[in-house]
Amino acid sequence: MANPSQPHVNLYGGSPLNRLSWLRTSQSFLNAIIASQNARWLIFKAGHPLMLSEDSSKRSPAYLNTVDMISLLGPEPIFGQGKDVGELLADVDAEVDKHSPVEAVRHRGLRIVFLGIHEEGTGGRTHGALPTSELSDPQEAIKRLGGTPYFTADISELEKTKEELENFLNETSLAREGKKIAWTEPRSLMSSLDSFTAAVMASARTQADWNLRNKFCPGCGSPSYSMWGGWKLACNSLLPWVDNSGRSKPCFTAKGLHNFTHPRTDAVVIMIAIDETGDKVLLGRGKRFPGKFYSALAGFIEPGETLEDAVAREMWEEAGVHVWDVKYHSGQPWPYPANLMVGFYARADSTQPIRTDLDNELVDARWFTRQEIQQVLNHVDGTRFKKEDVRKMVEAFDERSNTEGGENPKRSELEPVASACTPCEGPAVTTPVKEDSNAPPFTVPGYTAIAGVLIRDWADGKIGFPRSTEGVNVNGAHKINL
Repeated sequence: MANPSQPHVNLYGGSPLNRLSWLRTSQSFLNAIIASQNARWLIFKAGHPLMLSEDSSKRSPAYLNTVDMISLLGPEPIFGQGKDVGELLADVDAEVDKHSPVEAVRHRGLRIVFLGIHEEGTGGRTHGALPTSELSDPQEAIKRLGGTPYFTADISELEKTKEELENFLNETSLAREGKKIAWTEPRSLMSSLDSFTAAVMASARTQADWNLRNKFCPGCGSPSYSMWGGWKLACNSLLPWVDNSGRSKPCFTAKGLHNFTHPRTDAVVIMIAIDETGDKVLLGRGKRFPGKFYSALAGFIEPGETLEDAVAREMWEEAGVHVWDVKYHSGQPWPYPANLMVGFYARADSTQPIRTDLDNELVDARWFTRQEIQQVLNHVDGTRFKKEDVRKMVEAFDERSNTEGGENPKRSELEPVASACTPCEGPAVTTPVKEDSNAPPFTVPGYTAIAGVLIRDWADGKIGFPRSTEGVNVNGAHKINL
């Protein structure tokens, strides 16, 4: 069974950075850390990260330095920008003004995000401390802290021409060293990222995307601007030098706390059902899944639900199955654009009929035995997709997002598919091929996605339930149906 004292760390999780979140309001700290010669930048273009492209088997980010980025950042100060270009505001006393609209304000230029510091030698799990009381000399304080600062930005908001972008890339220190760099579709990288890079990329892509998307205040429609090193957005009407005399009333964001001014994370439940014998698991095949691909069921949390409520509702809506004994497994950040995949397993009755005609999200759902799952997991192609299948899936979801506005609510369907690209080896298949007699009877997600982790952990006996008498759960309580 799963050991709760040693939770599974999924791809994109286990952040190695000391985020120093209490220092995001200090422009003195941010201006000092961004000038560090150790600072590294992971940048994006419309969500596509800049990567080194020499070795396709193991991809590494093309980390730029601050000198490389100078031409994109605009005039100093970078943080604490006053009304006029070049004007540096004084640091805000947080004890005096807890909700100042100019805390590390950046209201002109590319929106940038301070991700945190990687403190070498700590393994990323033991973080140093830098109290605000030590910031009288930020440069010296940062030297004592040590480590590598990380920043991110999505440069597509600058609306540079293709030629301008090529000139920018050609002038970077990496290009001058003869290294090849290129913008890359991020989901194709899942199998080739180490745990450190994946965790940094998760927060970087999510934060860069959030800053890129939210250009206007949801309260009044005025332009928004960046604060707190890219971790807060505010309404332009709140800046003390802005003339609001023509307004009938101030923007309501001037008072109180508002969740849309801070980054949001949308939770998705990813779940498998295990029958009362413990030897069968329920998986489904989505309409857009290529081939005979089966995975865990998934769905977004709705308002007024607990995570357990969402598991029960989604199981019923998608497969007509009632579940109980819902148990948490682990979580996985999913930066497409800002989700948290929350893995669960639950008990269900495999003798009851399955139905997929309620919300029509699945073309099929069925119970698989442990032997069937193990046979697929042990097959060389059991968790593989052809490149062409994955490409079509990604394009289909991107098209739906573009036509339906923003990230589609069912984008969680792509999570297990992206993971199944784990090897994604060989040329893309664009012509019909003969049925492979040695192919597995079906395929399941790879281990880079939480759906694949749940399936494999069940097959290996790491998660599950003791046998129970029919109609009664292990705690002696009767099943609760929706």
